[in-house]
Amino acid sequence: MKISSFLWTALATMSAGAPALAAEGRTSHDTIIRHGIIYDGSGKPGFIGDIGIDGDRITYVGPHAPGKARAEIDARGKAVVPGFINMLAHPEESLLVDGRALSDLTQGVTLEVMGEDSMGPLNPAMKKDMSSHQGDIHYDVDWTTLGEYLDKLQRKGIAPNVASFVGAGIVRTNVLGEDNVQPSPEQLQQMRGLVRQAMEQGALGVTTALIYNPNTYAKTPELMALAQESASCGGMYIAHMRSEGDRIAEAVQETIDIARGSGAPAEIYHLKVAGRVNWGKLDAVIKQVQDARAAGTRITADMYVYTAGATGLDVAMPAWVQEGGLDKWIARLKDPAIRARVAAEMREQSPSWENLLQRAGPKGALLLEFKNPALKPLTGKTLDEVATMRGVSPEEAAMQLVVEDGSRVGTAYFLMSEENVSREVALPWVSFGSDASAPAPEGVFLQSNEHPRAYGNFVRVLAKYVRDDKALSMESAIRKLSALPAQNLSLQDRGELRKGYFADVVVFDPKTVQDHSTYDRPHQLATGIEQVWVNGVQALRDGSATGAPSGRFVHGRAWTGSPGGGCRATSRQWTWSK
Repeated sequence: MKISSFLWTALATMSAGAPALAAEGRTSHDTIIRHGIIYDGSGKPGFIGDIGIDGDRITYVGPHAPGKARAEIDARGKAVVPGFINMLAHPEESLLVDGRALSDLTQGVTLEVMGEDSMGPLNPAMKKDMSSHQGDIHYDVDWTTLGEYLDKLQRKGIAPNVASFVGAGIVRTNVLGEDNVQPSPEQLQQMRGLVRQAMEQGALGVTTALIYNPNTYAKTPELMALAQESASCGGMYIAHMRSEGDRIAEAVQETIDIARGSGAPAEIYHLKVAGRVNWGKLDAVIKQVQDARAAGTRITADMYVYTAGATGLDVAMPAWVQEGGLDKWIARLKDPAIRARVAAEMREQSPSWENLLQRAGPKGALLLEFKNPALKPLTGKTLDEVATMRGVSPEEAAMQLVVEDGSRVGTAYFLMSEENVSREVALPWVSFGSDASAPAPEGVFLQSNEHPRAYGNFVRVLAKYVRDDKALSMESAIRKLSALPAQNLSLQDRGELRKGYFADVVVFDPKTVQDHSTYDRPHQLATGIEQVWVNGVQALRDGSATGAPSGRFVHGRAWTGSPGGGCRATSRQWTWSK
């Protein structure tokens, strides 16, 4: 299964080449993967066969590829599948310093879809904030638009494909700043224009994260307007909802209403029911989504397969204290009277905002990431442990940490039940996203902890939920990891093993594939994924990254760089998946 250095040079050269759509009868291929168990992404059972690759395309899928190839892989007993799509990826910063995306590449991820917020469009103040608030990873903010950022990644050289939504919160900040204000008609039109600009630069749709400032200040009509603009450009709406616990029914309904009103599909980020008091709501949530789907609304969801989420201590505090951005939040927390008010609100049993600390409890809040070197020894401790060490309440400890670190402090919250996670995994309209960066177990990435989902989310689906728990079949899992998200995103020629499709291909051992990352020891790569091709270039060979710049910026449908690109008058002028 070793490939010569000559072939490797040839493959790397072809990464930027034109598609090679050869006839099945040709006597030579660039690569043939032989005798594997092919799960083509359609949801059909696997079959024994061969895959032929030429240039950046798949040129044969069937029982026996004719002729020979420059590289032949014997995949007996191995699964051969389409590359996995990370529906909620956060390698925005990690790819700037390590283009391998190793934690995801070793799980078979070939497309990173960035969302919740976006790396553009930026104004000068936003660029200044982005530069001054960096943590362990440092980089130059030498772009302004989202398209410029994604082009930068491709020029730099990255292993995975990348795509992105444009953040409604970023657009709002660009026009309105981070204060709790509502846009005038003229400002809303300006925001719509920024969405359209990003869509024509290749964005997949519009995204938001409604528990965070300033996103939370957006009311439904504002979101509807931006979703309508995105829809007229062939894009979907995708959201971290206003609530995943206490008010989840209302949040799901808002998402459904925006899908109906925009004319485009909508997706729920990281489907979950958060907080023990809310676990029993899952049946109602599933029914709510399925009833909407049955009525013709295109709505789907994605998830990570763990019982803890990860975010920051900002979700432990009310929105008003954070108004205006990080620096103003920290300044307010230095005022004793404000601290007392914030602490009292943090203790409320039925808060009017999404208080994840209240639902997880201080023993269920695990501290993952600090930027202040003096605080890094607290990494891996719970908020309860830090409060005890300092002789203060958990609420006071949280406020102290934000002030001392100058950041929101990366935190994992244990909120979900394993029973619910297992049920959600099997839902046919749910795909998967890590909601994490793409680190490596080395260098700068070791300065902080990661949620284990960064290293294990996709392989855990295969190891735990397919092989061990039998919560779903292999063919169903592969569809939900590849074709389902590709269809939801309206991607062309990706997500399945079909002749003429881009050659994003993964070979793994179903018997041994395994995640290893834990909350105590997060920086551990998954094993069992043996070979990965991205656009026909081998990015992972025998379990090791090749370093090839195989990834591309995967553009949305309105990208003006393609024939027929550009936005339309309405969403009705686009074809949408059912």
